[in-house]
Amino acid sequence: MLDSIRLRFKEGADRVLGRGLPVEPAVVFPTATLGDSSYGAWTFCPARIAQGGVIYSFGVDEDISWEIKEYGVTIHAFDPTPRSAQFVKRQTLPGEFIFHAYGIADYDGTASFYPPENSEWVSHTILKRRATAKKAIEVPVRRLETIMSSLGHERVDLIKMDIEGAEYGVIGDIVKSSPVAGGAEQLLVEFHHRFPGKGIADTKECIAALERVQFKSFHISPSTVDWGFVRCR
Repeated sequence: MLDSIRLRFKEGADRVLGRGLPVEPAVVFPTATLGDSSYGAWTFCPARIAQGGVIYSFGVDEDISWEIKEYGVTIHAFDPTPRSAQFVKRQTLPGEFIFHAYGIADYDGTASFYPPENSEWVSHTILKRRATAKKAIEVPVRRLETIMSSLGHERVDLIKMDIEGAEYGVIGDIVKSSPVAGGAEQLLVEFHHRFPGKGIADTKECIAALERVQFKSFHISPSTVDWGFVRCR
């Protein structure tokens, strides 16, 4: 019985701490980090962003401080969470920042979004939360391929995903759609293997799937939660 408890504790600790994941990126590129806080900061590869390029930012929350301003790009930000949409409306934003009140998933349609247990937090998740199941909301979601087609983009310089567990299905969908994978130069992802129902094995599977379509890691945060990938042809 004691051994079983210890095993469950170790598995839980591994899930939270990211044990078993690589700690060194596969390739080396010059990087930059933008964002006003540790929560909102993202590390990316400036050399893979073209002047006049396009960036997709999935998951806004209430922090857009990382959004890249120096490179003459157009930023499309996506978040179906009502509180995030209200936050964006309160901001004074340039015309190059375009907000879309829908989310990304591995299918087109609607999804149940489960709010956090702490009402002060913003981020909802597509993963079921038993504690907040009765407060779930229905929101529109689209596949990446659908989004790119509807916006008329064949190429995206950078895709950022902080989508609270939905990244596992989305990455699986991306690697199945080779034209989409080929059209993305850089991918930034926060993995949520600490969430119930997900684990290190799910994150490892995503990393391996991205490698099969020539995306290599160039950044891994000390927590092994935030990753940056570039397409290496």
